[in-house]
Amino acid sequence: MFNPNVTVVIATYNRRRELAELLAALADQTYQTFDVMIVNDAGESIDDIVEVYPDLTITVIDLPENHYHVYARNKAVEYAAGEFIMLMDDDDLPLPTHLETMVANIGDADLVYSDVEIVHYQTLDNKRVPESHRLFAYQFDIEKMRKFSTFVPSGSLYRKAIHQEIGGFDENVRNYWDWDFFLRVAEKYHIKRIPVASVLYAFSDGGNNQSNNLERMRHYLDKLSEKHQLGYLPTKNFHLLLEEPEMKAREAESERIWDGRIMPQSRLMW
Repeated sequence: MFNPNVTVVIATYNRRRELAELLAALADQTYQTFDVMIVNDAGESIDDIVEVYPDLTITVIDLPENHYHVYARNKAVEYAAGEFIMLMDDDDLPLPTHLETMVANIGDADLVYSDVEIVHYQTLDNKRVPESHRLFAYQFDIEKMRKFSTFVPSGSLYRKAIHQEIGGFDENVRNYWDWDFFLRVAEKYHIKRIPVASVLYAFSDGGNNQSNNLERMRHYLDKLSEKHQLGYLPTKNFHLLLEEPEMKAREAESERIWDGRIMPQSRLMW
C-alpha cells in the first residue's frame, strides 16, 4: 500500500481561532501518516493551541520578526521532514477525507490539487459559522492558467524534492507566490487536478485584505507577468471576474462532499 510520509505546512499570524479549527480538522483526517510544521510569523503565542492536540505531531517555529507568509512557508518547507508537502492556509479547512484522497491520486504525478468550496463566515459566540459558500472548480488548462490561475494552494500535495530543482516560493511576487509556484512546477513536472471539493477556502474581499491594497498588488502582479512573460494582467473584482464568459466556460464538474454546515470543533475553550 502506498503510504507516504506527509508534512503539513502552515504559516500563521494572529489567527488563533482559525488555527485551532484547522488542527481539529487535521486530527479528523482519515489518513494520519503526517506531521505538522507551523511557522508563527511573530504573532501571538500558539503554544496553548498546540498543547490541546497531543495526538498530532507538531513542530512550531516562532519567528522573532514578521517576514510575511511567503518567507514563513519557505522556512517551514526547509525544516519539513516529509517526502510530500501539503500546504494549508491557517484559515482554511480540509474535509476529513481530503488528505486520503490526495495521497490516493498522486500516483505518477508530482503535484495534485483539489477543487474547493469558497466560504464566507460570520462569527457567533467566538466561532466561525458558514454564511454562504460557492463551488470553485475549473478545468486544468495550462494556457488559460497563464491568464487567470484557478490553482488554490491550500490542500495541494506535492513532492518536496520539487524544491531541489525549482527553489523555494518567490517572495518577490508576494501576493502571487502560489500562481508563480504553479507555473514553475508546470514547466517541469506533472500536475493533476482532483475533481472533488474537499477544502473549505475562507475568502474575504473587504477590509485590509485586497480592496485597499490594489496599487501594491499591481506592483507584484507586474513582477509575476514579467517573470513568466504573461503580458498585461488586469486586476479585477474577483467575483465579477468569475461571472465573465471566459471564466464561465472554464467551469468544471466536481464532487461536492460538504453539507454546508458541519465545522470542526476546536478543543480550546476561548
